[in-house]
Amino acid sequence: MTTAADLTWWQKTIAYEVYPKSFLDTRGQGTGTIAGITSKLDYLASLGVGAIWITPFYKSPMVDNGYDVQDYYQIDPSFGTMEDMDELIARGREKGIRVVMDLVFNHTSEECAWFKESRKSRANAYADWYIWSDAKPDGSEPTNWRSIFGGSAWAWCEERQQYYLHTFAPQQPDLNWENPAVRKALFDVANFWADKGAGGFRIDAITYIKKPAVFADGPADGEDGMYAVHAATANTPGILDFLHEFKAAVRDGRDIFMVGEANGVAADELGDWVGTNGVFDLLFEFSHTHIPMGEAEIWCKPAQWKLTDLKRVLTASQKATATNGWYPAFFENHDQPRSTVNFFRCEGSTAAKAKALGTVLLMQRGTPFLYQGEELGYSNRVWGSIDEFDDLQTRSQYEFALTEGFTPEQALAACNRFSRDNARTPMQWDASAHAGFTTGTPWLPVHADYAEVNVEAESADPDSVLNWYRRLAELRLSRDELLAGSYEELMADSEQIYAYRRAGETSTAVMLANLSDEAATYDAALVEGLELLAGTHGATEVGTLRPLEAVVFATK
Repeated sequence: MTTAADLTWWQKTIAYEVYPKSFLDTRGQGTGTIAGITSKLDYLASLGVGAIWITPFYKSPMVDNGYDVQDYYQIDPSFGTMEDMDELIARGREKGIRVVMDLVFNHTSEECAWFKESRKSRANAYADWYIWSDAKPDGSEPTNWRSIFGGSAWAWCEERQQYYLHTFAPQQPDLNWENPAVRKALFDVANFWADKGAGGFRIDAITYIKKPAVFADGPADGEDGMYAVHAATANTPGILDFLHEFKAAVRDGRDIFMVGEANGVAADELGDWVGTNGVFDLLFEFSHTHIPMGEAEIWCKPAQWKLTDLKRVLTASQKATATNGWYPAFFENHDQPRSTVNFFRCEGSTAAKAKALGTVLLMQRGTPFLYQGEELGYSNRVWGSIDEFDDLQTRSQYEFALTEGFTPEQALAACNRFSRDNARTPMQWDASAHAGFTTGTPWLPVHADYAEVNVEAESADPDSVLNWYRRLAELRLSRDELLAGSYEELMADSEQIYAYRRAGETSTAVMLANLSDEAATYDAALVEGLELLAGTHGATEVGTLRPLEAVVFATK
């Protein structure tokens, strides 16, 4: 049986995602800085964090908040300098925190030097670095594919008299991974940052890098007559060959880890992607985040779901990585609404929901990934109009809802529910103006609850969400069964309780969380011989859970 001693450093730690634009501004400019991250390393250490994944801070026009990279070798001036980055990596290492870089390798910015050359002609050295295609005989787009941000996935280039493919925004042209020179250039980027001391990489949108050999129209899936580019291109056969080459060039021989963002990879496919025969150490797959949103990710047409649906996909991922690979457990990131809204179908205290869901997350097998603000119990912000949003995808989802016949009010409600901007509001440090995030005007408004929901206030409150997360982190990192133990779901048919057992070599823990707003019961035999290790509501009556109560029992 695996024990904590058998695990690597990244399997035994807690990872934390930083969205730098919203973390901490040290200049009064309204957007966060790298120096702001460095100044909060002690705070991150208090959560048991040993790795911070930072979303892109490379030089960028910021059309998609850094996911449109102009130059992979330069820091965008809005975030700071390369010296700031070097200091963050060095200071982090001193405190046992490694910096994980976000690699955006499916596409670049249209301002990238590679694309500027590629668009000039069909014959120069960069001509084949992107995905180009001639128009149909009638002059229209090569296919009817709809980009993830809405509208056609093809954009016309007057200079080349061709269309180029963009899975996301028109300003984000897709790279051509079939070209060996492109792959080498990208591998060189990763090795540059690994040589600088990066502790790992999160690779963005990796399932889209391989395109089908033939570009063809797909069946219309909306009133606009288009077909989702995800369905047309995601996980095209042959993609793993590219990624094995990537692993050999970058990962092998280094004390780092690589986690891929792999939208569309099912649990039964994980063995090809992670573990002994895989290409990544961990893989973000999104089966559970699609439960409320629906597989098609059409916000105005959300899924009808039950707790058993959520538990089923989480357990499937745990089973798929039980003996091969390692699971990155997460409920939030910069592309998801806040989990206290996303994963509950009931009313109740936001703080109680945050504690219950945090217990589910931090007791799971795998490496937990927290997202900034999750540990404070954030909720979605209420947005008054579509003009208040910054996010490109939110605006496209709003327009799509209107074309589908929804009213402006209904379209706005869908955006309030699922917008990525809900996760991107500034980090709330204290009760001062703009929550202590900036002395200037924040690029997005802070949440209305910042006077109560902030690091300073919650640090002083022993019953806060923040201190609950700190307690769970301490428990997790100190107990063998919570680090390395097996995962076994209990009460799989319950529509109120999520429960599982973590069994180690000599100790056992049982986690039970009532994710409903009504009292629930369980068989007391599940925790027989165990003692209460932690409970969101203090002392508990064995066999009964109060609304939104979570408990952890363990071997004495």
